[in-house]
Amino acid sequence: MSEAGGLRYPFPEPPEKGAWQEVADGVIWLRLPLPMKLDHVNVYLLDDGDSWSVIDTGLHSKKMVGLWEHALGKVCGGRPVAHVFVTHHHLDHVGCAGWFQARGAALHMTRTAWLMARMLKLDVQERYTPEAIAFYQSAGMDPDMLEMRRHERPFNTSDGVHEMPLGFTRLSEGDTLHMAGRDWTVRLGGGHAPDHATFWSDDLVLAGDQILSTISPNIGVYPTEPEADPLADWIASCQRLAAFAQGQHLVLPGHKLPFTGLPKRMQMLEDNHHTALDRLRDHLRTPKTAGECFAPLFKRTIGPAEYGLALVESVAHCSHLWHLGDVSRTRRDDGAWLYQTKG
Repeated sequence: MSEAGGLRYPFPEPPEKGAWQEVADGVIWLRLPLPMKLDHVNVYLLDDGDSWSVIDTGLHSKKMVGLWEHALGKVCGGRPVAHVFVTHHHLDHVGCAGWFQARGAALHMTRTAWLMARMLKLDVQERYTPEAIAFYQSAGMDPDMLEMRRHERPFNTSDGVHEMPLGFTRLSEGDTLHMAGRDWTVRLGGGHAPDHATFWSDDLVLAGDQILSTISPNIGVYPTEPEADPLADWIASCQRLAAFAQGQHLVLPGHKLPFTGLPKRMQMLEDNHHTALDRLRDHLRTPKTAGECFAPLFKRTIGPAEYGLALVESVAHCSHLWHLGDVSRTRRDDGAWLYQTKG
């Protein structure tokens, strides 16, 4: 067991991508690869006796299906996956859900997550829309990168999500489930994704991307809802979920390592954003676009692979201060918003 920052990591070495490890009675941890800087997603198989439940599914691709077929053949002992629970609509979590449905599994998601996944699966774009280009311009995107986006094909949700057969079972706040010999309560979060489902038992928390150990999930504003304040949703979710956190909980997250020390981690997640907001207020004493606010928010160099996620997170923090009334917002001649601390 390793320990860092007051958190403990009972499994300091993750399984190889496509391999698995038992982390609690009847709970199997699989790590699947992702073709991005955050190069993996954690998914879980829960032993329900005569069948299995799956928590999140990874991207859909020929390689991923092969990894799933291998794992299911080795782990499940011929028993079927009867239920698939998807924590939120992002493609690295919902990608293979439809593949499991086609094999006879029932899909369980929050209504918002299912609607978002279905909509994005069907919304195939060959070029960034005029609304998206205007949004990125308003964020102060680097001119060269903005020019590239005018002409390139965006990565579509459909590129990594299997066809989703019609129909699902809705997850709602306070629902009770029985998996792997335990009773679980559904608790909903927000900020990273709307109506993000987490599952709480006496000893385990299946947290998806809502609660991670060494990184904070991306909190971003996107062209689909440019006036949103997801950071307010995130902070409220941290405060609400902290009330259920217990020291004995082993947290099984969507990325990075399982950990204990959940009460401390919940406070850290909230405090990290408040501290970043304080640095941002000071940075905005002179007018700046969201694209000029990476330094106080991330305190490290942002490369091309991270730029898009960093920009939408910077917009989220600037917009949150604007919604609070702490900063003003005015249009620059090129359409970019300039934020400035009041007083």
